Order: sequence, then structure tokens, then C-alpha cells
Amino acid sequence: MKYFRVFANTWGETLSYRFNFIMWRFRVVLQLLTMFFLWNALIPKNSTLFGYSQPQMLTYILGTSLMTSIVIATRTAEIGDQINNGTLSNFLIRPISYMKYWFARDLGDKAMNLVFSIIEIAILVMIFKPNLFIQTHPQYIFLTLISALISLTMYFYFNYLLGLLGFWSNEIWGPRFIFWILLNFFAGSLFPLDILPNIVFNVLKFLPFTYLLYFPLKIYLGQLAISTILEGFIISILWTFILYIMVKFTWNKGLKVYGAEGR
Repeated sequence: MKYFRVFANTWGETLSYRFNFIMWRFRVVLQLLTMFFLWNALIPKNSTLFGYSQPQMLTYILGTSLMTSIVIATRTAEIGDQINNGTLSNFLIRPISYMKYWFARDLGDKAMNLVFSIIEIAILVMIFKPNLFIQTHPQYIFLTLISALISLTMYFYFNYLLGLLGFWSNEIWGPRFIFWILLNFFAGSLFPLDILPNIVFNVLKFLPFTYLLYFPLKIYLGQLAISTILEGFIISILWTFILYIMVKFTWNKGLKVYGAEGR
């Protein structure tokens, strides 16, 4: 119940800063429209490019917006600040898990962004009436949802780990900015990763970024064999476990040097 309240309070907090949220959604819509019109122009109707038809590519691009809301939306950027200014001490004396608290906040933020993403995509579809690929096979839909669940958990650990760097440094935005740049490219938010040269893609598929956006969307499009999907699940779950271990280790080490500065 206490974590549900954290989830609900995140909605209220977001609505309290409407302008910031609106500007964020404007940025998301602008990027979505840019990629939508770009690929719509590059792939004419009844033709293919890089193995993708126009409906498949446009579905992928719209899907990245939806998946970004589910996976990439996060509030964990504030963790480093709480460590630096000593606010973390308020959580250490309470009967609450700091990690679960931030996971609940993340879920609240994701839910809010997901609602707006669905509305934005629905409006775009009604205006431009693009020819999209609709997956009707229950198996692929179910596997897409499972993959998205793994992805959002993995991404949470990534960002939580970056926040914990605040135990050792006041400069937490630099590493997070570099991570965001790498993520935009290697997660497949701009284009499907398999259009890259095979030698590059074969390396990327062993990295965690691939399984944040690209992998769930490829499952939805029905372009992956079951054996490939299972292999992807194994790799992504392994990375999630590794990140979890790194988070626990970093948290325990960080508490030993935490001085509650600023309190």
C-alpha cells in the first residue's frame, strides 16, 4: 500500500509541474514526427527498404514512442541529488526500501507518460492515417509484453546505478548524459538496429541496450523466430541480474562512505 501511494503521488507531482511535463511531451512528439515523416518519405508504398515495408517501419517508429514511455521514462535522475544534499538520510530511518520507493516512482512516471503517448499516437494516426502493421497473434503479443517487462526492469537498474554514483561524486549529470546519448543510438530509438552492418549488429545483440526498445518491437512485428526470442530473453535476463548485483554491491559500498552532507 505504501508503494502504491508513492506511485499515486508521482502523478500528483507531475501534474504540479505541468509546464515541464508539457515541454517534455512536446519534445517527444517532435522527435516522433521527424522520424515518422523521414521513414515515410524513404519507403514508398508497396516497396521495401532494409527488409522493412512501409507499414512495418512506421509501426516500428510509432512503437518506439510507446516503448519509450514504458521503458525509458524514469525519475531516478534525482537519486544522485538526494545523496549529495543528504536527503537520503530521511529514507534510511524509515521502514521503506529505497530501491522499491524509486521503482514505484518510476512506474508512476511511466504510467503518466504512457497515457499521453497513447493519446499522441492516436491523434497522429487519425490525422495521417498511416498504413500500420497490426499484430494479431496472441503468442507474439504476450512475448512482447514479457520483453517490455524485462526491459523496464533492466533500464531501472541502469539508472539506479548511475544515481548511486552520487556517493562518490557531485558530478552525476555527465555520466547520465553520456548514457542517454549511447542509449538513443544503441537501443534502436532512431532506426531498427538490424539495418546496421552484420558485424556491428552481431556485437550489439550481446549488449543490454539492444533489448530495451529494438528487441520488444521486433517481437511485435513477428520478425524473430522463437529460438531467437528465447536467446534474447536469456541475454536480457542475464544482463538484468548482473545489473541488480552491481546495484546491491554499489549501494552497500556507498553507504559506508555516505556522510549525509548538506543535512
